[in-house]
Amino acid sequence: MKNLLKDLKRRDHKRYLGGLDVFRYIGPGLLVTVGFIDPGNWASNFAAGSDYGYGLLWVVTLSTIMLIILQHNVAHLGIVTGLCLSEAANRYLPRWVSRPVLATAVLASVSTSLAEILGGAIALQMLFGIPVIWGAVLTAVFVGVMLFTNSYKKIERAIIAFVSVIGLSFIYELFLVDVDWPQALRGWTVPSFPSGSMLVVMSVLGAVVMPHNLFLHSEVIQSHEYNKRDDVSIRRRLKYELFDTLFSMIVGWAINSAMILLAASTFFQQGVRVEELQQAQSLLEPLLGNHAAVIFALALLLAGISSTLTSGMAAGSIFAGIFGESYNIKDSHSIVGVILSLGVALLLIVFIGDPFRGLLVSQMVLSIQLPFTVFLQVSLTSSRRVMGEYANSRWSTFVLYAIASVVTVLNILLLVSAL
Repeated sequence: MKNLLKDLKRRDHKRYLGGLDVFRYIGPGLLVTVGFIDPGNWASNFAAGSDYGYGLLWVVTLSTIMLIILQHNVAHLGIVTGLCLSEAANRYLPRWVSRPVLATAVLASVSTSLAEILGGAIALQMLFGIPVIWGAVLTAVFVGVMLFTNSYKKIERAIIAFVSVIGLSFIYELFLVDVDWPQALRGWTVPSFPSGSMLVVMSVLGAVVMPHNLFLHSEVIQSHEYNKRDDVSIRRRLKYELFDTLFSMIVGWAINSAMILLAASTFFQQGVRVEELQQAQSLLEPLLGNHAAVIFALALLLAGISSTLTSGMAAGSIFAGIFGESYNIKDSHSIVGVILSLGVALLLIVFIGDPFRGLLVSQMVLSIQLPFTVFLQVSLTSSRRVMGEYANSRWSTFVLYAIASVVTVLNILLLVSAL
């Protein structure tokens, strides 16, 4: 009887551990989450909330649904092939196709780093009065040191901590405002294009579905080399990866939504248009108290640092992939990619006259590049030559191409509205 009880306990213990096994796979998705709660998002979300109230919450919902589908798809590429998106493009596509797309992806990463570094600099100015230029230098140097000295796992843990602090910050701030929840629910589910909103719509879209995150997710997940294991291991990882992506993207959706809710409930209700993040902090202080303003600035600093880490890693991955190599911070091509991303972004910041407008435009640039990356990704993941039996089904291919088409149409509408 004792042996039977021990055996039953052992089985229960294994079953319990098996249920918790899914949490071992959470990490790569949170790296991506940081990428779309960066300072560029802050600018886009506060512009959306202060200018249009709850009316553009649907963009965050639509963008997050698209993001889940795209990130889940590109993660499959990394798991099955052991290649990141950049490496796969270099190996399986003609150079006249892959090189131009990868070059624009590097430029998109530079645009991302610009927003991230600028956000960290603005936060340092809010907290300590440091000029934006010197704050940008400090942010870039600090991130560079982290990238050149830390491993994936250390960076993953740091980023998970940063995401947790940022999320808790906005949850705290939401308790201090009076949100019109029926209006918010309508904003989440009913699409609308208020007059003059196209730039902000595209900025929010580009701030959520970011090209460099597609490259980063495939890079981080392929580094585990699941493709070298047996078929059972690959299928298990594919199953758990969906949970990682869903969990991480929903966290990002909640934080981005909280930003718009906060702006709509404070600035829009007061008839105040936010035109710079420093203004947002100063306006929150009398409305919500000193603690809210300080928490806002600290969360912005953490967002700037953590998202600059991911954009630097993505640039290193993209650039190394052009030469058929995976990301390795000790490799010359990865180093060049990281330095290009941080260095060029830092140089551009010197010439930016309006930092807040620069944040919005940087996100719009990401949205314009996005269709090229998505079409590249879908062509690879739909190919049996690349993915074998794990290639996209016809239905998946249709949905993915439909997403790329929607983004392309929105870009055309943006250009038309600008002319």
